[in-house]
Amino acid sequence: MRLRNGTFLTILFFGLCAFLSLSWYTAFSSHKGAVVDIYQREFQALQDRLNVAEQENQKRSKELNLILDKIKKAISEKQTLRDINKTWSSLSDETKVKLWNITNKNVLQLPSIFHHLPHLLSKENSLQPAVHLGQGRTGVSVVMGIPSVKREVHSYLTDTLNSLISELNPAEKEDCVIVVLIAETDAEYTNKVADSIQNMFPKEIQSGLLEVISPSPNFYPDFSRLRESFGDPRERVKWRTKQNLDYCFLMMYAQSKGTYYVQLEDDIVARPNYLSTMKNFALQQTSDEWMILEFSQLGFIGKMFKSVDLSLIVEFILMFYKDKPIDWLLDHILWVKVCNPEKDAKHCDRQKSNLRIRFKPSLFQHIGTHSSLAGKIQKLKDKDFGKHSLHKEHANPPAEVTTTLKAYQHFTLEKAYLGEDFFWAFTPVAGDQIRFRFFKPVRVERYFFRSGNIEHPEDKLYNTTIDVLPFDNPQSEKEAMPEGVGITPKYQRMKDGYLRIGSFSNGIGEGEVDPSFGPLEAIRLCVLTDSPVWVILSEIFIKKAE
Repeated sequence: MRLRNGTFLTILFFGLCAFLSLSWYTAFSSHKGAVVDIYQREFQALQDRLNVAEQENQKRSKELNLILDKIKKAISEKQTLRDINKTWSSLSDETKVKLWNITNKNVLQLPSIFHHLPHLLSKENSLQPAVHLGQGRTGVSVVMGIPSVKREVHSYLTDTLNSLISELNPAEKEDCVIVVLIAETDAEYTNKVADSIQNMFPKEIQSGLLEVISPSPNFYPDFSRLRESFGDPRERVKWRTKQNLDYCFLMMYAQSKGTYYVQLEDDIVARPNYLSTMKNFALQQTSDEWMILEFSQLGFIGKMFKSVDLSLIVEFILMFYKDKPIDWLLDHILWVKVCNPEKDAKHCDRQKSNLRIRFKPSLFQHIGTHSSLAGKIQKLKDKDFGKHSLHKEHANPPAEVTTTLKAYQHFTLEKAYLGEDFFWAFTPVAGDQIRFRFFKPVRVERYFFRSGNIEHPEDKLYNTTIDVLPFDNPQSEKEAMPEGVGITPKYQRMKDGYLRIGSFSNGIGEGEVDPSFGPLEAIRLCVLTDSPVWVILSEIFIKKAE
């Protein structure tokens, strides 16, 4: 009975527990569903708030970045302004004017080259040289500008360069620049002339003494619309108009290179020491009011300007480049600066003489007869140039002189060798010779032969060699023979025993004589090809060894 009651109670307890558990589970399940719904709604609301917050954060971030950029820009602009102010104060007035015109669009525009030559704006390379040879040397005392154009008959350019360069000493060559402007737009022609100059004057190009430029084909305006004036035909008006622009191009290029600028032409010769004479004359002026120092009375030859005045001169020329030739325009500049319209011409001339100062004697002589204007013959000579020596005297070893060339009048080879005159002969042909046979064998240190002279610079020796005849010296035989198989001999031996040791270049034959030759019996000059011109031998120097 007791067991049965106990079993019953146990069953009853477990049944009650099961009922309570089921009730609790049912209640919990129902409550759990309600809580999940609540959490889901709250989570969705939180997610929505986070999205709004993120969008707001992005907006604020953009605003902060904009503010940060403005701060950086303000700092940068402030620093830039400091740099600009610092740089601006160091700029030249001319550069400030150019920058002002570019950056200030709402103010009055100052005139520039584009106002006078508006066509230059159509091509960005219109002011860039099409040809440019040289080292771009700057900081010199004197810059010499030489415009050169194609001539129908004869070019004097190389003769002019030879004269200018040969009269410079080593120090002067370091303190000047010679700028040649090939004032043509034919690329084939300008390149040909530039190559010729580079081949004839390689050392001068390499050292920076000589520069060669040519303008861009886009530099020149349309000349067909020029009007005739002062009775000049259209072709002459075009010629003088282009010439004015050539001068402007040269001056603009040369302005920053040196202290003084000297305008020359391509058909002149120069006196010895011309550069130092010009420089010293400029430095000796008691006043800086001068504008032009004249070292020749002819045209636009030997006119010196201060480089700082070139901007004014160029702008004045550009204003009237179509109206008048260059020499008239230069005179007009002086008139505008100092002449009083209420005074007479004599007073005006006196005032202009303070700005335009003449040096005598002239340092440059005009040698050309064929003008750059087609068909024009001009035999202009500067009377103030004076009589220039046409030959140079040297004490040469006693010798017998002979030649196959036919002398012109009294200009004999004997007189040239003695330094009494120059030797002038009719046109040489291949095989012609000039020989100097010494009375006694002589040891020679060096030789120098100059052909042509200041009045006839084109009468030169072309394709001519210098030969020497050693006096029975075995060592000279060795110098002329190869030392091994396939080795070229140092000197070429001729059939008659002469050794070929040099040749003429640009009308000059010079060099040293190998000491191993010993005493020489003779020296001769041999013409290898027919010459197109007569020949002048203006200097003969055979220096004996000490």
